[in-house]
Amino acid sequence: QLQVVESGGGLAQPGGSLRLSCSASGITLEQYAIGWFRQVSGKEREGVSCISSRTGTTNSADSVKGRFTISRDNAKNMAFLQMNSLKPEDTAVYYCALWAGANCLSYFRDLPSWGVLASWGQGTQVTVSS
Repeated sequence: QLQVVESGGGLAQPGGSLRLSCSASGITLEQYAIGWFRQVSGKEREGVSCISSRTGTTNSADSVKGRFTISRDNAKNMAFLQMNSLKPEDTAVYYCALWAGANCLSYFRDLPSWGVLASWGQGTQVTVSS
């Protein structure tokens, strides 16, 4: 049974860093594209970054380019989101999702499909505040 668990959230100061982890069990992670998403209460879920299953191709939102880096360690069945130069507007619950059929090149166009077809974690809160 596929299970996805995020960790690493917390409180950071503006300009600081956090590293989110996504642990997957019950599957072979290398077969899945990995997406990181975030959601602020009362707002729509936002796609943050995606990394493809085999080529490692990434695709990230303009708002996080140059600050966030998505990566994966298939041997450990884990994925990561390194978040640097954090801003208060990065405050949100961050979710990891896995979808074997995803194409990260069309990540942002496919966001509705991620909501239906991917397997999701429970989320981890990130708060950026001084």
